[in-house]
Amino acid sequence: MTTPTPSSLTEEFLVTGMTCQHCVGSVVTALGGLDSVEAVTVDLTSGGASTVRVTSAAALDRATVGSAVTAAGYQLV
Repeated sequence: MTTPTPSSLTEEFLVTGMTCQHCVGSVVTALGGLDSVEAVTVDLTSGGASTVRVTSAAALDRATVGSAVTAAGYQLV
């Protein structure tokens, strides 16, 4: 991940299956490895859909985000 810039774009995604900080770390690592991603934050909702905010230099393709989340063991809503 790189440092966010003033022209960065932040997108929100809902992800299910996360129950703890280890889960959060897995998703942050998976999404942080995508091209142009600068930052990832998660508002954990154990037992429900957690809000994942991804800041990047360019808009992210939903399918790419979904693949990264699925590879980490979770589901994009």
